Amino acid sequence: MKRKPRVVITDYRFPNVAIEQRIIEAASCELTAFQCKTEEQVIDAARNSDAVLVQFAPITRAVIEQLGHCKIIVRYGVGTDNVDLEAARSGGIIVSNVPNYCIDEVADHTFALAMALARQIPAIDGQLKRNVWSNTPPRPMPASRQMTFVTIGFGRIARAVLERARSCKFNIATCDPYLATNVALPMGVRNLSMDEALAGADILSLHLPLTEATHHLMNADTLASLKPTSFLINTARGGLVDGIALADALDGGRLAGAGLDVFEQEPLPMDHPLRNCANILLTSHVAWYSEISGSELQRMAAEEVVRAICDQPLQSRIV
Repeated sequence: MKRKPRVVITDYRFPNVAIEQRIIEAASCELTAFQCKTEEQVIDAARNSDAVLVQFAPITRAVIEQLGHCKIIVRYGVGTDNVDLEAARSGGIIVSNVPNYCIDEVADHTFALAMALARQIPAIDGQLKRNVWSNTPPRPMPASRQMTFVTIGFGRIARAVLERARSCKFNIATCDPYLATNVALPMGVRNLSMDEALAGADILSLHLPLTEATHHLMNADTLASLKPTSFLINTARGGLVDGIALADALDGGRLAGAGLDVFEQEPLPMDHPLRNCANILLTSHVAWYSEISGSELQRMAAEEVVRAICDQPLQSRIV
């Protein structure tokens, strides 16, 4: 009797995996779920798998070298920081992600952080709670139509954020070196160089993957290139921002504010200087969340696994 294809979930933070079970078992596959945290645990769990679903567990070269039967690795989410893509490519294993989930949720959260800072809502709220009533804000507040909203990156989420910014009459632009310079962008978005983006942004929002090239993209030097009245927003990857340099810029008055949903170390350490900065909004990696986003992620990831096992065209192949 022919062996059923074996699908392994290495780890998950959902209430259960009933959605995956329904989809994968309907495709005549066997599903087993684990809560792996280490490389060794992943190897033990996934060694004889035909497909792997992973959320946060490490899929290293050592793991991939043990996946002798594996056809595909699907990451729950957009980023693939925890998957060794080069090792997968060398091993002939497909890697896919789920780029179409939580686009609106992250865009809404990004824009909410930006608008709260631009309208000085945290500062005014704090002022009122200290029994200071004022009809004018603590600092100068330009109208949104006077401000330029720039995204670093022009992917799905960045475009959704810029749609929201355009509806509030911001001038909108992006900085994305992968865009052709002679191609007109939707919504009349201008494609700027990095230097132009830093110099011109009133709100700078990060929307790009974490790689060796983008690690600490926002550091002491690039932060110094922003206007002191600018706001920095990061709902992408914590490692894009040097948190110590950002705290120093905020404390030194060289940046007007920041809104962060992601951090290099999560949870954010209690003694991290960002916790004590004025004019900063910190949220706990919740930009992805809505009541339906988690179940959509589970469904989309499981469906991609089934497509691979059934030799159907994939929707989000990376490698």
